[in-house]
Amino acid sequence: MKMKIYTGIILTILLAGLLGTTACSGTTSGLTQQQVAVTSGNLTLSVSGNGKIATSREARLTFGSAGKVSKIVVKEGDKVKTGDVLAKLDTHSLDLALKQAQMSLTQAEGTLMQAQLAQRNAENTLENLKNSGNSTKLALLNAQIARDTAQINLNAGITAVDYTAVAASLNEAKTWYEYVQRMSQQTTGNVDTWILAFDRAKEQLATAQAAYDNALAGYDTNQVNLKKEQLAAAELSVVLAQKNIDDLGKNVALQEMQVASTAQTVKQAQQAVDLANQALVDAQKQLDEATIVAPFDGVIASVLAKEGDNVASPSLSPTPIINIVNPDFLELVIEVDEIDIPSVKLAQEAAVKVDALPDNVFKGKVTAVYPVPVEVGGIVLYEVKISLDVPDGSGIMVGMSASADIVSAKHENVLIVPSRAVTKNSRGQSVVKVKSDIQIQERVVVVGLDDGIKAEIVSGLKEGETVVVEVKASSSGSGLF
Repeated sequence: MKMKIYTGIILTILLAGLLGTTACSGTTSGLTQQQVAVTSGNLTLSVSGNGKIATSREARLTFGSAGKVSKIVVKEGDKVKTGDVLAKLDTHSLDLALKQAQMSLTQAEGTLMQAQLAQRNAENTLENLKNSGNSTKLALLNAQIARDTAQINLNAGITAVDYTAVAASLNEAKTWYEYVQRMSQQTTGNVDTWILAFDRAKEQLATAQAAYDNALAGYDTNQVNLKKEQLAAAELSVVLAQKNIDDLGKNVALQEMQVASTAQTVKQAQQAVDLANQALVDAQKQLDEATIVAPFDGVIASVLAKEGDNVASPSLSPTPIINIVNPDFLELVIEVDEIDIPSVKLAQEAAVKVDALPDNVFKGKVTAVYPVPVEVGGIVLYEVKISLDVPDGSGIMVGMSASADIVSAKHENVLIVPSRAVTKNSRGQSVVKVKSDIQIQERVVVVGLDDGIKAEIVSGLKEGETVVVEVKASSSGSGLF
């Protein structure tokens, strides 16, 4: 791992302190002791990797339908906007298929409306049948009342007068009258007695005749026959009313079956509408996919077909037609060693250098850490994607080689000493040698970040103190950092 330290103005003071250090003493092992002042500064750890500039917005566009390319309206290098038409297929057959689908949908919707109307009519008929139950029962009751009334009227007309007795009294009066009349004409005796008897017989006959006439007026055979016919009609009405009640249950059951049948027809008609609608959607989709439009603002990177080419169905063999990129959305994918990848996290900042633009450093941010490794020559690497913040006119182009330093940790204004100043004692504690006056003491310290060159001291030292570092003697006088 490449661990780098980026220090500010404060570290300049540290370097100046190094120039002022003096050798304390030589050792028999060829080591030289140097004194270094404890200073404050910024310490940054980074993970490095190399890769090529790419774009996060790139698309290889294809037609969604099969057909012949009728028009290509762009060429390589053209700038396009979102929604711009780039290429078209010949759509004659697709237009026809769309019209047929629209017609089929219209017919299916008409059939559905008819089925729904039939269902509503069947439901209304069923409801009316059920509601007619009370009126049918009322009709039966009225028929029974009319029958009973006709029977009473007939019985009353027959039993109102004893016709036989009246007729017998009249016959008896006639017989007596004829006898007295005959005797009054034949007698030679007391004529006045027979004349008186004849007058009485005449009166009795008149009384009997009057009684007979009255009885005959109340007992008209035609009226009796009419009353009998009325009774027969009333009884027939009762039978018919009862039949209507008996048939009502059967009719309700049949109508319920009719309602169920119409409901099933509506369901099938609805399914036909759904299928026709889906067919229309598919036909419209195929027609829409016969035109390639720009999915985003960008530049035409390549045109891979020409007018007149036949394009196969994308389900069989997708044929790229146009390649479009957006150079404003740049990213860098680098490969990081497996030892360093645990310290790489999302949203970490990165400094990116492009080989073709060595004088510029571009800002970036980690947007993805791919979990699947790539093995190169026995070395396990992981890919890390970094998005770039590229200003206008930067000169960066897709495909350029670049490197990135990902900031894995950064501590500002901390105490810093050379990493060589920190050692371990017999207890495994981190210690440094501190010069105080003319004495050198070993002091336990807590170490923070350490990039292998400089180490952060969290506790155990104060700024301005002097630490002793043992380095190999060198005629060239190489420094500690």
